[in-house]
Amino acid sequence: MGFTCGIIGLPNVGKSTIFNALTSAKAQAANFPFCTIEPNTGAVAVPDPRLQILADAAKSEKIIPTQITFVDIAGLIRGASKGEGLGNQFLGHIRSVDAVAHVVRCFDDENVVHVDGKVDPLSDIDTIETELMLADLDAVQKQMQKIEKLAKSGDKDAKLQMEVLVEIDALLSKGEPASSLDQSSEVRKAAISNLLSAKPVMFVANVAEEDLVGQQSPALLALKEFAAKRSSDVVVICGKVESEIAELPLAERADYLEALGLPCSGLDLMAIAGYKLLKLRTYFTVGPKETHAWTVIGGTKGPQAAGVIHSDFERGYIRAEVIGYEDFIREGGELKAKEAGKLRVEGKEYEVLDGDIMHFRFNV
Repeated sequence: MGFTCGIIGLPNVGKSTIFNALTSAKAQAANFPFCTIEPNTGAVAVPDPRLQILADAAKSEKIIPTQITFVDIAGLIRGASKGEGLGNQFLGHIRSVDAVAHVVRCFDDENVVHVDGKVDPLSDIDTIETELMLADLDAVQKQMQKIEKLAKSGDKDAKLQMEVLVEIDALLSKGEPASSLDQSSEVRKAAISNLLSAKPVMFVANVAEEDLVGQQSPALLALKEFAAKRSSDVVVICGKVESEIAELPLAERADYLEALGLPCSGLDLMAIAGYKLLKLRTYFTVGPKETHAWTVIGGTKGPQAAGVIHSDFERGYIRAEVIGYEDFIREGGELKAKEAGKLRVEGKEYEVLDGDIMHFRFNV
């Protein structure tokens, strides 16, 4: 299963610089708008200390972490919803991702031009969110026109859909994102499934190095206050520092972070936050050959979780043998956990929990 998080923001906020460091890719970064035209993609391992602990317990030969794919999307300007700049491409690429990492510039640098001439994170957010809502409003109104006659004719499904679309139209017209719609029914969830302003969002504050530790700038504090009201996460990152880290050999990175007074890189935090934003869970398969992390959406049941490994596992699913992570470690591995009665046999309706160690039984 693939999970994608689009990196968006105004031009020159540091999206491509962060993406380059995040993925060790070679996405072009330059001091002018629309530098990124086609979205660059890169899969990033999600840091999980449980992997090494499990691998040590099972004496695994290798470790395979779970991952999330980040997509670097072209910068947006005012008027994108009407096709200004690279608006149509930008909006189309956002539509294809599962969630959004909104990079917001919180640093001053006279050598890096701000598209609006000043550093104002809340204004930047408003620009992008307005364009997303305007694009959604246009899409919703077109959909309403399509089903209007059918709804008036008495078709129950069309009538119900029209009622929900009218609600969404009212929200967007008031400047409220589609994500604020009551999603208590499948019809409501389906109505906003392809809308841009319904995407889960985290904010990524691109700051100056001095803001990583110690005193925080007014711009960063304003962003944090804004995000708190939205119940959104803020990942604080310095694109310049992350670029320097990405150039270092792996063995030297921990020492560099320690010298800066940082427990881990901002990019690690970004991957973890993206995983959390998408409400994902990790289960593990553990053995002497490898310890492997697998990603599922919260609420995924046994057969579908097995299908992440191979479709044959899902089709022929019989049961899953499950040991919780804490039990596995406490008892000292699979064999001792079984002897202690910690292994459970779960059927087709079992919802996979984060940290489950699973072994699937299936018919070929």
